[in-house]
Amino acid sequence: MKNLHILALAALIFSFSACANTSAEAPVEKDAAPINVVAKKPVNVEGLSKAYFASGCFWCVEAIYESVNGVKEAVSGYAGGTKVNPTYKEVGSGRTGHAETVEVYYDPEVVDFKTLVVVFFGSHDPTTPNRQGPDYGTAYRSIAFYQNAEEKKIIEDYIAELVANGTYKEGEIVTEVKELKAFYEAEEYHQDFERRNPNQGYVRAVSIPRLNRFKNKFPDLLKENH
Repeated sequence: MKNLHILALAALIFSFSACANTSAEAPVEKDAAPINVVAKKPVNVEGLSKAYFASGCFWCVEAIYESVNGVKEAVSGYAGGTKVNPTYKEVGSGRTGHAETVEVYYDPEVVDFKTLVVVFFGSHDPTTPNRQGPDYGTAYRSIAFYQNAEEKKIIEDYIAELVANGTYKEGEIVTEVKELKAFYEAEEYHQDFERRNPNQGYVRAVSIPRLNRFKNKFPDLLKENH
């Protein structure tokens, strides 16, 4: 009987502790879906800019950015590593160098890159190396990607501002400031995962609370429907 209780507890912990074990719609092997197949594409991307951020489970990060006014779309994927067209399983192994990353499509006339950087730092803990909440490993490290010198300066200046203000008194900012070399869209079942699977264990225990903390912290940045 004691062993049964231990097994039940272990199963419960596992269901809450890992980002993207399975789709809530059906059991899905992590690398079972076709590579780089995404069901939805940004609507009318003409005139939109793109930004890239890695700050833990991309289910969480995607939902956070899609709540921001001026952001038209967010796509989950992989960046920061060396392997071309990596799978979720490969990225999770830590051997590709990639991190779970979100591609953010935004209207620069409504929200600027600096604000997206503020959202990035304000919605995760940039002092925990290779970890965010219950997720750990290099796939969950903190990276602010830049595509040009202006974006790099904005990121570095904001980090300097956070340091000067003593925003993170309990730890040093370990966020990587890294040039974007390539972005690979994640498997289709990862896209809009939080919205499509609100009752999945990890989503209920981690993703939704993280989104709500962000909303409470930055109400002025939210879309009207949020």
